[in-house]
Amino acid sequence: MRKVSTGFVYFFGALGGLLFGYDTGVISGAILFIQKQMHLGPWQQGWVVSAVLLGAILGAAIIGPSSDRYGRRKLLLLSAIIFFVGALGSGLAPEFWTLIISRVVLGMAVGAASALIPTYLAELSPADKRGTVSSLFQLMVMTGILLAYITNYAWADMFHGWRLMLGFAAVPAALLFFGGLILPESPRFLVKSGRVDDARQVLDTMNKHDTKAVNAELTQIQEQAKMKSGGWTELFGKMVRPSLVIGIGLAIFQQVMGCNTVLYYAPTIFTDVGFGVNAALLAHIGIGIFNVIVTAIAVAIMDKIDRKKMLNIGAVGMGISLFVMSIGMKFSGGSHVAAIISVIALTIYIAFFSATWGPVMWVMIGEVFPLNIRGLGNSFASVINWTANMVVSLTFPALLNFFGTGSLFIGYGVLCFASIWFVQKKVFETRNRSLEEIEATLREKAGDTASDLSAAE
Repeated sequence: MRKVSTGFVYFFGALGGLLFGYDTGVISGAILFIQKQMHLGPWQQGWVVSAVLLGAILGAAIIGPSSDRYGRRKLLLLSAIIFFVGALGSGLAPEFWTLIISRVVLGMAVGAASALIPTYLAELSPADKRGTVSSLFQLMVMTGILLAYITNYAWADMFHGWRLMLGFAAVPAALLFFGGLILPESPRFLVKSGRVDDARQVLDTMNKHDTKAVNAELTQIQEQAKMKSGGWTELFGKMVRPSLVIGIGLAIFQQVMGCNTVLYYAPTIFTDVGFGVNAALLAHIGIGIFNVIVTAIAVAIMDKIDRKKMLNIGAVGMGISLFVMSIGMKFSGGSHVAAIISVIALTIYIAFFSATWGPVMWVMIGEVFPLNIRGLGNSFASVINWTANMVVSLTFPALLNFFGTGSLFIGYGVLCFASIWFVQKKVFETRNRSLEEIEATLREKAGDTASDLSAAE
């Protein structure tokens, strides 16, 4: 392993999250200009926006599981190349179908990053820092979204500004590739591949030369690595079932709470209050800055508060905010005060999401699956998350038209409170436990021993 700092490893390991956030956020501004210059109808606009989501499902399903065979680092480098090609293709696209194909390619990299990075960061970090390190992924996502808002505003007045907006993602993609060349491989994958000495070097660097900690962790990894690599049978088997339920449940609830629809609706709310279009875009940047700050706070406290507690606090805060926002929207047409209340409630909702469900979901799906199917399990949960994202995004306009803004967001609020039941009944605590300890508990549970996952909380 090359001599690199832990900060370098964590930064470049999480950098794919910035591309994830940028490429999913930039289209909100770019589509305004694409549809005019390419003369797109509503159906075509919908495909330009959702092509990334389709690609993300494919990327998470195809590239994610391959990391169990080829290693996390190699697939991260492949993702950077796909990001680069997709970004350039999108920015240079001469017509509709080239743009769609490029956006699908870009989405494959987004999906791959969502499946790979949480696993990679979880496997590199010590148990007492894993929450903080893994949540850097979500911080990068929010930073990428903010960067997208800024570029949308900066290039909005240029005729080909949308090409710059989409093509700009090639710059951090190239940075990710060259930084990735220096990144170490996951010590878990190295042990599985028989490269124990290399794994020890990586662990020594990541544990700041704490020999006792390195020896203890390496011994645990070697024990788990003796297990034969698993596949779909193991993923749906009795031992992994608690992890699978957590992965699927958290992935779905994170989306059906309305996080993306609220973000999509934010500019409309600002204009309803009386903001002009440019002012609404600037306010959107303000929301993006606030998002990054709140996520940074979440990163700092991630290993100080239990994951389940963070999820429950977030669900309560988001649910109440959505109820208040719904009431405000019902009266915003005739009351400036009600409209302002809606904006404040929206901002509070985003704060709770960014501090809790945003990062915690990605942290936990990187933790709960056993080593022999960790790539496959994380990939499967990511596919579920992207599928839920697509379903919610595609159904939102129709539901909005049928129920209206007030009633629809009340529905999302109810689902926030439903998630509390799920977390209490189905989610086990992972904070301050090594990945090997979590796996050992799963095996004990499957063996019908007296051990219970909830006893480890």
